[in-house]
Amino acid sequence: MTLDRRNFIKLLGGASGLAIAGQAAAQAKAGSAAVSAGSAAEIMPKGSARRVIVIGGGYGGTIAAKYLRMLDKSIEVVLIERNKEFVSCPFSNFYIAGLMPDMKALTIKYDKLTANHGIKVLHAEVTAIDAAAKMVVTSQGRLAYDRLIVSPGIDFMTDGIEGYDAKTPEIFPHAWKAGPQSALLRKQLQAMKDGGTVVIGVPLMPFRCPPGPYERACLISSYLKKHKPKSKLIMLDANPDVVSKKGLFTKAWNSYYKDIFQYVGGQVTKVDTKARIVVADNFDEYEVAVANVIPPQRAGNIAVVAGLTDDKKRWCPVDAISFESTILKDIHVLGDATLLPSDGGAMPKSGYSANSQAKVCAINIVALMNDKPTTELSAINACYSAVSETESVSVSHVFKLVNGKIKITATAVSPIDFSLGKIEKAYGESWLKNVLTEMST
Repeated sequence: MTLDRRNFIKLLGGASGLAIAGQAAAQAKAGSAAVSAGSAAEIMPKGSARRVIVIGGGYGGTIAAKYLRMLDKSIEVVLIERNKEFVSCPFSNFYIAGLMPDMKALTIKYDKLTANHGIKVLHAEVTAIDAAAKMVVTSQGRLAYDRLIVSPGIDFMTDGIEGYDAKTPEIFPHAWKAGPQSALLRKQLQAMKDGGTVVIGVPLMPFRCPPGPYERACLISSYLKKHKPKSKLIMLDANPDVVSKKGLFTKAWNSYYKDIFQYVGGQVTKVDTKARIVVADNFDEYEVAVANVIPPQRAGNIAVVAGLTDDKKRWCPVDAISFESTILKDIHVLGDATLLPSDGGAMPKSGYSANSQAKVCAINIVALMNDKPTTELSAINACYSAVSETESVSVSHVFKLVNGKIKITATAVSPIDFSLGKIEKAYGESWLKNVLTEMST
């Protein structure tokens, strides 16, 4: 069913109401990891309080930790995150293309989660999960839990790219984790001589933020058009076609960037950083000034180490109510790492999805820990993508659980003529500000 924007907003309100009702209702297979927790010293002894540990302080983990404490303050919550700051991937393309002076607007800290909600934050590297002993092993010691939430984000699969090694991202940055990689790609674009060739390599689906590479192509093309008009941008897409917002992105490329941008089918199969060459499976070879090679992706490393991933060691199968792992009992997985049961309605791997999932997960963990009924998922994903410096487009979905699988029940897409482009850009900026504030306060 496709709706106009006014009716879709009404439906969003209804979905939000369902979530609030579910929250009120919620309030009213065991295994072990490959590495034992026994060899590490215990820190933060649990005592008699019920404890939930959350691994990962991104779009999913911070919200899950916060909502657990908001729903039931008798539950002790420990958030483990290796970094002292979180930098948002959404909107980092604006920084890469020189439209933000720095990444301060994309960056949050965790101190207010402790001050405002009593969440204990531990900055450490998680090295193992012992599901049988209910222990998390970190670089600082081990911690016991009653339930565990793993929100590890993504890591990369580079075995299929000849010549790609640990040093490749230092020369051909992927910038698919915001931070130093984003800064490196921006610096390379600014240093490139006019007339150079930029290549963006898009991996096979599924990957984090499906429209992200296509938005990046628009914004880098915009930068080149303004500052280096003799240059070219070539997109090598491993997918059979544009996987998100095809009509909208194609319209932008043809209308704004036809002298700069070229979309080419083909998966990156080889890189040579010394010769500055990228090779695709269509046997074409590209000599590049800047190469943004985005490798195929899987769940974050700790999920693989812990045995939470499927047979392909790529994603973490979970149920669609509490997001509990179907492999290891009392462990829940959120965000980009998940493999959810779906019926033509797979939730995209996005910050908005992770935020929605975290709230449902928190509601249902509290219900399970208090012997209360769980609430079925009713969630929203709204995805904003820039097509120029001043215009954005969006696609929004409502997701519901139908016969145990996630299904899309409504969709809204931006007008093809970009007539709402400036307004949608403001909506997107407002979403980013609001969600980062929600994560950090």
